[in-house]
Amino acid sequence: MQCIRRQPKRTVSQENILLEQSRRVAALNGIRLGLKDDKDLKFLLKGSQLLKVKSSSWRKERFYKLQEDCKTIWQESKKVLRSPESQIFSIEDIRDVRSGHKTEGMEKYAKDVPEYRCFSIVFKDQRKNLDLIASSEDDANHWIAGLGKIIAHSNSMNQKQKLQHWIHTCLRKADKNKDNKMSLKELKDFLKEVNIEVDDYHAKKIFQHCDKSKTEALEDDEIEEFYKILTERKEIDSIFQMYSDPEGFMSCQNLVRFLYEIQQEEDAVVAAPALIQRYEPNERAKRGNAMTKDGFLMYLLSDEGNIFNPSHRKVYQDMTQPLSHYLVSSSHNTYLMEDQITGPSSTEAYIRALTKGCRCVELDCWDGPNSEPVIYHGYTLTSKILFSDVIKAIKNYAFKTSPYPVIISLENHCSVDQQKVMAQHMTTILQDMLLVAPVDGNKSQFPSPEQLKGKILVKGKKLSRHEDPINGNNNLEAEDVSDEDEAAEIEDESVKTKVEQKGKSDTLKLAKELSDIVVYCKSVHFEGFDDPNHPRAFYEMSSFSESKALKLAQESGTSFIHHNIRHLSRIYPAGWRTDSSNYSPVDLWNVGCQIVALNFQTAGTEMDVYQGRFQDNGFSGYVLKPEFLRDEQTKFNPKSITEGTWGTKKKLLLKIISGQQLPKVNKSKNSIVDPKVTIEIHGVQQDNNKKQTKVIENNGFNPNWNEEFTFDIEIPALALVRFVVEDFDLSTKNDFIGQYTLPFTSLKQGYRHIHLLTKNGDPYSSSTLFVYINIQDCD
Repeated sequence: MQCIRRQPKRTVSQENILLEQSRRVAALNGIRLGLKDDKDLKFLLKGSQLLKVKSSSWRKERFYKLQEDCKTIWQESKKVLRSPESQIFSIEDIRDVRSGHKTEGMEKYAKDVPEYRCFSIVFKDQRKNLDLIASSEDDANHWIAGLGKIIAHSNSMNQKQKLQHWIHTCLRKADKNKDNKMSLKELKDFLKEVNIEVDDYHAKKIFQHCDKSKTEALEDDEIEEFYKILTERKEIDSIFQMYSDPEGFMSCQNLVRFLYEIQQEEDAVVAAPALIQRYEPNERAKRGNAMTKDGFLMYLLSDEGNIFNPSHRKVYQDMTQPLSHYLVSSSHNTYLMEDQITGPSSTEAYIRALTKGCRCVELDCWDGPNSEPVIYHGYTLTSKILFSDVIKAIKNYAFKTSPYPVIISLENHCSVDQQKVMAQHMTTILQDMLLVAPVDGNKSQFPSPEQLKGKILVKGKKLSRHEDPINGNNNLEAEDVSDEDEAAEIEDESVKTKVEQKGKSDTLKLAKELSDIVVYCKSVHFEGFDDPNHPRAFYEMSSFSESKALKLAQESGTSFIHHNIRHLSRIYPAGWRTDSSNYSPVDLWNVGCQIVALNFQTAGTEMDVYQGRFQDNGFSGYVLKPEFLRDEQTKFNPKSITEGTWGTKKKLLLKIISGQQLPKVNKSKNSIVDPKVTIEIHGVQQDNNKKQTKVIENNGFNPNWNEEFTFDIEIPALALVRFVVEDFDLSTKNDFIGQYTLPFTSLKQGYRHIHLLTKNGDPYSSSTLFVYINIQDCD
């Protein structure tokens, strides 16, 4: 049995010294954040008691405090054997801080407490919300304002500031005895903390080089020297030297040359002086209109040095074309947080989807108690939420991320009476947002996203087959319409049994009130592609399961494209995907399908590609289809590509140079990642490809690959490029580290940084890949 050596108890004076050191470190980090002497920050550093709310019967007092790094919150826990790490969460993990009763938990369990004392912390991943009650309005305001400021200021830090903050935090963590000095052992612990394995010989060599005072400990300037060695970017130094003078300055003229020749920037003459003013930290260089190595690095780490074209971060496409000419970011069974059979339903799922740019959300509506319709996955054990609560959430979050229209896709299983309640809720809650009549008398084709800004459209059934919703409604009070029951398609024995017991009907009685608010998105069964002599009305749209849609894309690609020029098509996952897995949206985008609905709650390649496509055009949720998918004379077929006006074929030359600050996958101190990079092309069948680098062992801090790859791209307008970093494991499946996906047409050329995303699509604070991109026309 191993004895645990008890740490010697500190004296009062030692405790006071450590407390003073901690205050100094906190003050320094506050200055780094631009929050010097901020009263809210000081309050958070001191900490306070808050009531944590979990249910109507669970409401307990806990102490919460911002740590000295100004990056993490410590929370008191009464659980036995809880690890210290589990009592801490990072500011970077917070998606939102909401005041009042703005989460389901607060709405349900804290209505008895005044809103001004309540706030909630909403996390980026699948973690549950943290609902809290402060003892006073002042305390609540300190927490809400303080967290808001830290998040905003952290986000506005440049990459160099983020790196400096992170490294100094790790240094502080490695300094076990808190003497502000670093021994050789502490240096080795620190290197493991930042994800790099260095053998004893190299660690000692670095240590001795920095230990100018020969005291066997690094302090002050020696630690700064160590920091400089650690953050050296030799690959960038060599690029800089090619364009700089012997004194270490890159003239504006040479920067113009670099931007024009290497980075392929057309406005290099205008851009160069602006980049010097924006990123050069050295005042002397700035006055001389020149750039130092530090300024050059800051430019390459900035938005202008990003692989994603910064001009595509705003809406730049023509938004005045008919709605059917755009791909639309769309969610399947939006209410679900997890799987399709037993998982929870939540209004939070709608908020998350809408803030991720989703523009089409799904509501499965069933009769609920007290004449209030509910939403859940019919025939399953998924929990139920009120229809009215979902409509309120949609109203509050519909246009926070994008001003362009939101489509509510209704799957209606309600009685006529509860359908009337649904219509009333939408009319009274959404008010002017709800579209109830054609825009500008447009009766022959869809209005544009521009015309529909700020509007919510309803997709659903309409009364009477012969009725024209654009030219007016008939006087029927209710009648039978064909039923659409996607839940009944689920491949699960208990679901099949319940569907049989219910005795599924092919028709549903539809209330006039609900029918009247469907204008441009009338749901109909697909009876085949249009007969040119008897075309269907443009506002009639069909939903297809993924297998049906893929069969049509395979067998009748050109016909499907023509159909999707005039009509909207919605695609949904197969019934066997009970685990909420996703299908690839690419083959369906390639035939012009607009509403390709995925399970937004499920991370993976499919969702990465999806978010990659929709980060284009200002993250607006609408991406204009290429000309050849909108042209009524088109002969394009992605399964059989012939000569045509599909754009010039391209050759992509790509060099994976290095990685920076890759996160640890396994949090144990001794676990260091062995990273490798895979480059994937997603597009038409001929373009789909995958290539990978070698594995770099035991270095997630600054791995160097220097490997070149070439890809031929047949249809650039439909291609996406995905970069995936994994921790290689010989015996088991590789662990995911990070990824980044973007449209081929959004690639910037030259030397670029790729800012990696987590598996949930959120950015890491300082994890990057450094690459070189060159695109050439194929002969």
